[in-house]
Amino acid sequence: MQQAIVVNYTSEKRNNLDELNKLLENGWKVINQRPMGGQCGAAVYSLVILEK
Repeated sequence: MQQAIVVNYTSEKRNNLDELNKLLENGWKVINQRPMGGQCGAAVYSLVILEK
């Protein structure tokens, strides 16, 4: 089974890293990661593909 998650981090330090960390704690493993481009200001986005 695979799952995709878009991890984000903004200049206001708002992010969803907790969601990614919980998935990893529950046995999911990162099989691919790609930065996502675009005009997002100070935000950083990354597409992470997980597998269990």
